[in-house]
Amino acid sequence: MNGAESLIRTLLSAGVDTCFSNPGTSEIHLVQAIDAVPEMRAVLALFEGVCTGAADGYGRMTGTPAATLLHLGPGLANGIANLHNARRASTPLVNLVGNHPDYHLGYDAPLTSDIETLGRNFSAWYKENSTAESIARDGADAVSAAMTAKPGSLGQISTLVIPADACWNEASRPVPPNPLPSRKKASGKAVDEAAQVLDANSAILLDGPAMLEEGLAFANRLAAATGCQVWCAGSPSRLEGGPGRGPVSRLPYFPEDILERFKGVQKLILAGSRAPVSFFAYQSHPSSLVPESCQVYTLAKPEEDIVGALSDLAETLKVSKTAGYSNEVARPGLPSGQLNLEKIGAVVAALMPDNTIFSLDSGGGRAVFVPAQKAAPHSWLNITGGAIGQGGPVAAGAAIAAPDRRVISLCGDGGAMYTNQALWTQAREGLDVTTVIFSNRSYGIIETEFWRLGVNEIGSKARSMFALDQPDLDWVALAKGMGVPAGVATTAEEFAEHLGRSLSQEGPYLIEALY
Repeated sequence: MNGAESLIRTLLSAGVDTCFSNPGTSEIHLVQAIDAVPEMRAVLALFEGVCTGAADGYGRMTGTPAATLLHLGPGLANGIANLHNARRASTPLVNLVGNHPDYHLGYDAPLTSDIETLGRNFSAWYKENSTAESIARDGADAVSAAMTAKPGSLGQISTLVIPADACWNEASRPVPPNPLPSRKKASGKAVDEAAQVLDANSAILLDGPAMLEEGLAFANRLAAATGCQVWCAGSPSRLEGGPGRGPVSRLPYFPEDILERFKGVQKLILAGSRAPVSFFAYQSHPSSLVPESCQVYTLAKPEEDIVGALSDLAETLKVSKTAGYSNEVARPGLPSGQLNLEKIGAVVAALMPDNTIFSLDSGGGRAVFVPAQKAAPHSWLNITGGAIGQGGPVAAGAAIAAPDRRVISLCGDGGAMYTNQALWTQAREGLDVTTVIFSNRSYGIIETEFWRLGVNEIGSKARSMFALDQPDLDWVALAKGMGVPAGVATTAEEFAEHLGRSLSQEGPYLIEALY
C-alpha cells in the first residue's frame, strides 16, 4: 500500500469516515485511496469554502471530526473564512492539504505558496513534511489533536500538509488510533467560589458543551434554586432549544444592549465562556462589556469539563433534581399578509418538525429564535466567527451528520452568495435542507452600522456599496440551475405554502423570502 492509503485507513480507524473534497493534481493519490476504502464517504464541493463549512457543520453535530481535502495553498485560502468560523466554534476538524514534494518546491511552480503562514492562522495543530512512512502516524495525531479541547479561542482544527511523494511512495501499514483525550476536571476551588457567590444578582454565562441538553438542565436547576439568570454567548456554536430543554437567554449583538442586560447583575459566572466583548470597536462604547460594578468568576475554562463543573456546583448547593422549567409547547398561529421578519419567524415556528437543525447565517434569521423556543425541540448552529457564507455549507454538513433530521438554513441574500455552490452539493447528495433566503436585497447590517458610527448622511456611492438590487438576484433561477427546487414568497401565506411543501418531500428546497 502507498502512503495515501495508509493515511485514509488510519483516519477511518480513528473515527473519521467523511471527507469533504475539492481536490487537484497533488491530491490524486489521496482520491485514489478514498476510492479504495469504501467506508470513507467522499462529498464533492465546487468551492473550498463549502468543504470547510460543511466539515464545521458535521463536527458540531457529531462531536467528531470530518476531513477536508484541499488543493495546495490557494485551495486552503479559499476555505479560510469558514475555517475561521470553525475555529471560533471549537469544532473538531482535520484538513488534508496537498503540496508539492520538497524537490519540486525550489522551482517556484505556479501553485507554490507559503501554506504554513495560511494554515497556522486557524490551526491548533499543524504538521508538514510527512513521508510515506510517517503519514499514517501524522494522521492519527491530527485526529487526537482535533479531539482535544483547547483554551481560549485556539479551536480544535488540525491541518496536515501532505507532499505528493508521501502519498505515492510505498508505506508499511496504517497505525492504530491514539487514545481519546478527556477534558480536565475544573478545580474544586472554582466550584466552591461559584457556590458562595451564586444568587439572584448573578448570571451564569454558558458556552461550548454547556449549551447541550445536560448542561442546560444543570444551569436551569441552579437558576430555579438561586434566582440567577442563565445566559449564553450571542453566537453559540450549537445550542439545544425547545420545550423540555432548559431555557437560556442569548446575549444581544449590539454592545449597548449587552450593557443593558447587565443591569442588576453583580456577579458573572463563566461556564466554558469568556467575558463578553464588543463585536466591533465603537467610539461610544468600551471593548469590554462587563461593567466595573460586576465581578467575574470562572467556574470552568473552555478546555475543562464544563458540564461536570455545573454538576458539581449543583451538588455543592444541593439543588433539586426537578427540572425547574416548563415543558409547555406553544406554536404560533399562521400569520397572513405582507411578509416581514416577525411573520417569517412565526411560520417557521408553526411548521418546523421536531428535532429540526437550524443553520444561521443572517441577522434576519434571529427572528426565528424566540418563537422556536416553545415550538419544538431543535438544534441551533450559529455563525460564530462573523465570516458570512457559513449557512449553506454548515447546513450540508449537518444534514450528512444527521440524515434523519430536517435542516433549515436561515441565510441572508448577500451572505448566501459567498457559498451558493452549497446548493449543488445539497442536490448531489440528496440532503434534506430547506434554505430560507432573507431577501431584502441589501447588506442590511452595513447600512445599520453607518448610522451607528455617526455617519449622518449616506451618499449614493456609499449606498451602492451595500445595495443588491442593481440587478436583483434571481434566487429561484440560481437554485434551479444547481438542481434545487425553489420558489419566492412575498406574503406569509406564500411562505407557509413553500415551507410546507419543502417539509413534505425529501431533498433540498429553497425559498426566497422577499420582504
